[in-house]
Amino acid sequence: MDSLLTDTLTHLRALVGFDTRNPPRTIGTGGIFDYLRANLPGFDVEVTDFGAGAVNLYAVRGKPKYLFNVHLDTVPDSPHWTASPFELRVSGDRAVGLGSCDIKGAAAALVAVANATQGDMALLLSTDEEANDARCIDGFLKTPRDYAAIIVAEPTRGEAVLAHRGIHSVQMRFQGKAGHASGEQKPSDSALHQAIRWGAAALDHVQAQSHERFGGLTGLRFNIGKVEGGIKANVIAPTADVRFGFRPLPSMNADGLLEAFRTLVEPHPIEYGETFRGDSLPAGDTATAETRRLAARDLADELGIPVGNAVDFWTEAALFSMAGYTSFVYGPGDIAQAHSADEWVALDQLAHYARTIHRIVDHGI
Repeated sequence: MDSLLTDTLTHLRALVGFDTRNPPRTIGTGGIFDYLRANLPGFDVEVTDFGAGAVNLYAVRGKPKYLFNVHLDTVPDSPHWTASPFELRVSGDRAVGLGSCDIKGAAAALVAVANATQGDMALLLSTDEEANDARCIDGFLKTPRDYAAIIVAEPTRGEAVLAHRGIHSVQMRFQGKAGHASGEQKPSDSALHQAIRWGAAALDHVQAQSHERFGGLTGLRFNIGKVEGGIKANVIAPTADVRFGFRPLPSMNADGLLEAFRTLVEPHPIEYGETFRGDSLPAGDTATAETRRLAARDLADELGIPVGNAVDFWTEAALFSMAGYTSFVYGPGDIAQAHSADEWVALDQLAHYARTIHRIVDHGI
């Protein structure tokens, strides 16, 4: 085991030991941030608390070209862990611990590189990604900064991911009129009937997008996650609430899709709104997105990072792209291990990521 990997595992053991589950996101400016401050000598460190456990640590040494971003929050642990999720276990070819794959392993490697090099380097470590709450990145982006690119760490198996889907979560309500179910009903009488007709129309609309393509991704992802309403079998349902989500391609018009889903059936829902919006990577219309994707590909080639396939999951790289930065996703680990019991990251991927970042920082490329 080389010294850089040994140091990475030392830091990972410490980072895993801090409880940064989100929810409940009871994260303050001490704890894990005290540890990071103490282990980033020579950096100008700024910690910003955005409230509700959303905290940024921005650390800069010299005048770096690139910013490395990692989120420190994790999902809650499941009851199926075979040992404490807060104690790192290194066994065979893997390191097991909550957040080891998603994505404290990358954070630990960045800290190890920071201590093993003297080159210019910039880090943004945040704590709100797992809650679909972008206050950390939004707050950071309010101040313009001059970076050639922002490289966001997520589990990508050591490949540069240049494109991924957006994610949109929507809640809506249909309104009917309560009454006895024995009589003939008009289409607008039952809120649940409206919701069911809407669901059938939505599935047909999604199927009609199956030919759309961008960067290796195909079609529109869609899911009706929850339907609530009605009183009992012989009462016409006065209200029905539907929660659904869709994941568009970068080339799709998200606002157009939102309006299309709203107006699929008559009568339209009486309430309709997004509960979360995460744009695609790269951001922009089809032409702009393709231009940004090619710029990210050229940068990955320049940095010697192999380019992988586009992915279906969402990342905060899209927020940086929306702000005009060249951005791609790159990190150790496989998304298949993220959010799982006994979450783990492969040691060879962790070592390769650390060596790659070391080369970029040490050579100033």
